[in-house]
Amino acid sequence: MSNISTDKKTVHTKLRGRELLNNPLLNKGTAFSKKERESLGLAGLLPSQVEDIEKQEDRCYKQFLSKPDNFSKHLYLMGLYDLNRTLFYKVVTSHIKEMLPIIYTPTIGTGVKKYSEEFKSPLDSLYLSIDDKGNMEKAFDNLNEDDIEVMVITDSQGILGIGDWGVNGVDISIGKLAVYTAAAGVDPSKVLPVVLDVGTDNKELLESELYLGNRHVRVQGKEYYDFIDQFVKAALKKFPKVLIHWEDFGRENAHKVLEKYKDKILTFNDDIQGTGAMIVSAVMSMSKASNTLLKDQKIVIFGAGTAGIGIANQISSAMEREGLSKEEAKNRFWCIDRYGLLIEDMDTLTDFQKPYARKRSEFGDFKDRNVELLDVVKIVKPTMLIGCSGVAGAFKEEVIREMAKGVENPAIMPISNPTSLAEAVPKDLIEWTEGKGLIVTGSPFEPVEYKGTTYKIGQANNALLFPGLGFGAMIAKPRYVSEKMLEASSKAVAEFVDLSEKGAPLLPEVEMLHQVSQAVAVKVIEAALEEGINTVEIKDVKKVVSDETWYPEYYDIAPED
Repeated sequence: MSNISTDKKTVHTKLRGRELLNNPLLNKGTAFSKKERESLGLAGLLPSQVEDIEKQEDRCYKQFLSKPDNFSKHLYLMGLYDLNRTLFYKVVTSHIKEMLPIIYTPTIGTGVKKYSEEFKSPLDSLYLSIDDKGNMEKAFDNLNEDDIEVMVITDSQGILGIGDWGVNGVDISIGKLAVYTAAAGVDPSKVLPVVLDVGTDNKELLESELYLGNRHVRVQGKEYYDFIDQFVKAALKKFPKVLIHWEDFGRENAHKVLEKYKDKILTFNDDIQGTGAMIVSAVMSMSKASNTLLKDQKIVIFGAGTAGIGIANQISSAMEREGLSKEEAKNRFWCIDRYGLLIEDMDTLTDFQKPYARKRSEFGDFKDRNVELLDVVKIVKPTMLIGCSGVAGAFKEEVIREMAKGVENPAIMPISNPTSLAEAVPKDLIEWTEGKGLIVTGSPFEPVEYKGTTYKIGQANNALLFPGLGFGAMIAKPRYVSEKMLEASSKAVAEFVDLSEKGAPLLPEVEMLHQVSQAVAVKVIEAALEEGINTVEIKDVKKVVSDETWYPEYYDIAPED
């Protein structure tokens, strides 16, 4: 930050008194020493007791537990985030399994919905309005920052499973970056949440007196894409080496924006590439658990939008690496959207869906109606069923029992979140497959007891993958995020799975989030070095990852002369 300088043990700042206490990146609250209070103009501004961060953490955790529900806990933690970021991360990382669902999915869905009515602070975010695009460069200058290394950008059209939430979606960018730090150790002074306010089609917001965003329908077409181009140019002018992470765009815009920039700048879309790479990790574990090859799987994807096709693309690429041709790999997928199975003669297909559309001749008995999920399961006899539709309960008992008839270990992934939108719950899936199903979910679920075995449910939580992917990219600063880097991240996550015990989870547990993220970062950097696309020279990968990792610890703070 422009108003601080650091050496290895001390932060030097020009800030004094209340101005210092109001800076969440520098504020230590009751942990300011007597000497610091004297030299920094804090005498009389704090209670007399000096506490260490462990004592502060203990108090905060007790306050957290006293809150009556998850959303109240979310608001409490984000208040702490705005007050003292180091203490926020100390509390969260010490209780990561308990707090990850509070600061991110699923509770953040409620945070997005209530953002405008609960607004108290911008939380160091950047709000870029299409109605004020002439001031975009000035907005970047107003940040008074010169060392941002990663941005999470949303236009909020496709938030989780809840749709268009306009400027409220900035809460997603804030939450995503909090996970970067809590999981991988990204320095919180080097991140920037960004919302592109292009309007909203959400009538509830447009009619709300409290809504803080532009009060008009979404801008589309050329004006929208020109605005995206203007943002990319302004961002790279200010921060030439920044990693641009796209989040929760509508499915058409998400794919078009990614296709335009993915080979030109350092960028990735977590909904498309991150989700896809995460599911590849799960699929790798499921294939190993069932003693089958990935390239031999027959995969039905229920929900052929941004996430669904992104998953298909990543798994398809992995199948190609196992020896299939591009056409053979694509032929292992049956993708279903709101109009049924994707078939070549449908006039509802988007450009990104077309590679996975099936021939009508494969389903000759369905000339007069759509081919639905149960139809596909009966005809195809899939080995894997992936749900990313946001349709709660879509995986009905009849569908799952039909699938289990022809497969020894049916792999079933209801990954839609939040929890209320899951296509099925693990307890039912275990019972309907008589304990033979391989289950991975998108939201956290408690273990399932069935006939004497405890089945721990692996969660395909992108938090296991994107922080390490982004951290590795921030360190190596490759020219772009390559398929090899995505593959490396998938493999790194899968390596943490131990299948020696019946009922073991098929993905790492959240308690391992930091170790997994660090391992992903190492593998991603190694992949970039192997391809020669890095722009930073790195000799010892593990050392540089360790050296660059930020931990929630207080530095001594001294006045800058």
